[in-house]
Amino acid sequence: MSFHSPRARPRPFPLCSEMHVLLTLNGRGRLVLCSSVMGVLSSCPHVPCPPPAPTGAKRTLSASTSQTPNGPELGSQPLKTRTLSGMASKTTTTVTPKRVAHSPSLQSLKKPIIPKEFGGKVPTVIRQRYLNLFIEECLKFCSSNQEAIEKALNEEKVAYDRSPSKNIYLNVAVNTLKKLRGLVPRTGPGLNKTSSRRVVSHEVVLGGKLAAKTSFSLSRPSSPRVEDLKGAALYSRLKEYLLTEDQLKENGYPFPHPERPGGAVIFTAEEKKPKDSSCRVCCRCGTEYLVSSSGRCVRDEECYYHWGRLRRNRVAGGWETQYMCCSAAIGSTGCQVAKQHVQDGRKESLEGFVKTFEKELSGDAHPGIYALDCEMSYTTYGLELTRVTVVDTDLQVVYDTFVRPDNEIVDYNTRFSGVTEADLADTSISLRDVQAVLLSMFSSDTILIGHSLESDLLALKVIHSTVVDTSVLFPHRLGLPYKRSLRNLMADYLRQIIQDNVDGHSSSEDASACMHLVIWKIREDAKTKR
Repeated sequence: MSFHSPRARPRPFPLCSEMHVLLTLNGRGRLVLCSSVMGVLSSCPHVPCPPPAPTGAKRTLSASTSQTPNGPELGSQPLKTRTLSGMASKTTTTVTPKRVAHSPSLQSLKKPIIPKEFGGKVPTVIRQRYLNLFIEECLKFCSSNQEAIEKALNEEKVAYDRSPSKNIYLNVAVNTLKKLRGLVPRTGPGLNKTSSRRVVSHEVVLGGKLAAKTSFSLSRPSSPRVEDLKGAALYSRLKEYLLTEDQLKENGYPFPHPERPGGAVIFTAEEKKPKDSSCRVCCRCGTEYLVSSSGRCVRDEECYYHWGRLRRNRVAGGWETQYMCCSAAIGSTGCQVAKQHVQDGRKESLEGFVKTFEKELSGDAHPGIYALDCEMSYTTYGLELTRVTVVDTDLQVVYDTFVRPDNEIVDYNTRFSGVTEADLADTSISLRDVQAVLLSMFSSDTILIGHSLESDLLALKVIHSTVVDTSVLFPHRLGLPYKRSLRNLMADYLRQIIQDNVDGHSSSEDASACMHLVIWKIREDAKTKR
């Protein structure tokens, strides 16, 4: 099949994005395929010459469309000239990609694999996923890959060992991941601004009815602007929120004993005590156990308990009561294991109490406003004071100290107290020293603010009746003995999250939260009275 043309003229004919072919007539009237991929034309035995003007000639297809109509035609150029020009054009226009060294990633590393454990408390897939996340974060600040892997393995093992169930492991792992991200060095001031305003998912943190219209921030906003509520003005407003004598009694606040000096009395219903003085009831699991004269357990018996509160959930056909720590049903075996049983003991021996007294004031001074919070650990006697913190109205800590208990510590209760053995190693402050300091700071008219403050006063062995209790100021919908937690109150009313540290609670954080809540309550009530 032939095409009649006065002259063979090239025409582009692309085969793919990077390859073109040149079809032309050689001297013998045959089609020749010349590749232009490498810029070299195939050698031909004869140089094509323009054929005479027949009635029809074979059309040619060219790989280039950039030739001008008036330029030299392909058939009029020598083969060597065309070959060199093609090679020059290809070599000058080809751009070699620049080689960039890649940083080590989790895919390029030989990542450790957690062995499968039959009947494990946490599925291996979940552990492996968080281990990979830990490694990715550790690679950002560790000096070597091996150091990053070892640190990630250690963090994952700690999270697994301290978690009795899957739900607790997820909480601990998320907090560990957040801690590791905080260790990554910042590259500029702009990152700090954005990271401090990170928003946490409300489904993960709280959920509930407010989840659809509320977001919760991990940032700690500064204290509220209350220029109109300072000093004596704030003190007079707080008088409206003081607990009455009946409220003090029904919430278990200590009162002076009418007959024994230094003794105290509590007007709440007394708990049933064992007939034998050497027999005690564990305040965590409810098991009876025997103790020696020194208060130590006679038998080495582990304590299985639930550290979370009971919560009622609506299910099909009614309500179901579950523990908040592991979502287990009431009556199930505890999800946490301790070395031995412990008791509260604060309401059993009500001796050694001191009472605040009246003090003369000068001029326009007021008796003072403070927020107070205590941390306690288990001893052979029961719960005893190990830390106390006092905060003023500006949320500044005015007194904070660790306290060495009078009896031997058997459980530091670090999950809730945040106190460790290292914190009390060099502490010589006793309960009597703390009482002396507080009596010099407070008078009988000083307003003390706290959450379930009767628990702190029992640990301090201090009798004081001028108090504002946030658990009473924001009551539970079911009434006593139910009380809302301080964590939930801060989330619901101030949109702040506290007590999210895996190392335990902070007494300064809790005291500041109580002061912040009360000031917020006063300002909100003032809006409705206008």
